[in-house]
Amino acid sequence: MNNKVIIFPTDTVYGIGASIYDKEGMERIYKIKNRPHSKPLAVLCANLAQIEEICYISKEAKKLINKFLPGALTIILKSKPSILDTFGNETVGVRIPNYKLALNILEKNGPMATTSVNESGKPSINDYEIIKKEYSDKVEEIYAPDGEATSSLASTVIMFDSNGVKVLREGAITLDMIQNCLKER
Repeated sequence: MNNKVIIFPTDTVYGIGASIYDKEGMERIYKIKNRPHSKPLAVLCANLAQIEEICYISKEAKKLINKFLPGALTIILKSKPSILDTFGNETVGVRIPNYKLALNILEKNGPMATTSVNESGKPSINDYEIIKKEYSDKVEEIYAPDGEATSSLASTVIMFDSNGVKVLREGAITLDMIQNCLKER
């Protein structure tokens, strides 16, 4: 999938993505969106094994993964050396989407660096016809929705620090839900 950029629906918003091992493809995403490099891309994975391939997972993070993923939770974890050359960041925000078509794409292509479909700083575009019209000449493939429901609500983004869990962006999963999960045995 080298230098191939695709657009596909997820359980939250449409994503524009490239293989996490494809530096040129990821660079194209930044250009297509006019996105500053100071805003890292998230990574969508098909399953826990793909997350383990690219990140170190703490006991707390694994608890949240088992409870909320697939779903609308992005967890920032420490990158493994295997992706530092291409992805280039010490940390990576990972998520498993709860959307069959997206999972099939990720199972076939491996972890993908993604972000929402839109001009950087503007609202996400979540309409297939508009996306097709505005992006068909910029990417290799645009997947049509397959009837599964999507949401315009982005994922909750969290990280762990010395004080515990820190919410960077609240979405469908609340801090209370996360803290309650971490308290469970």
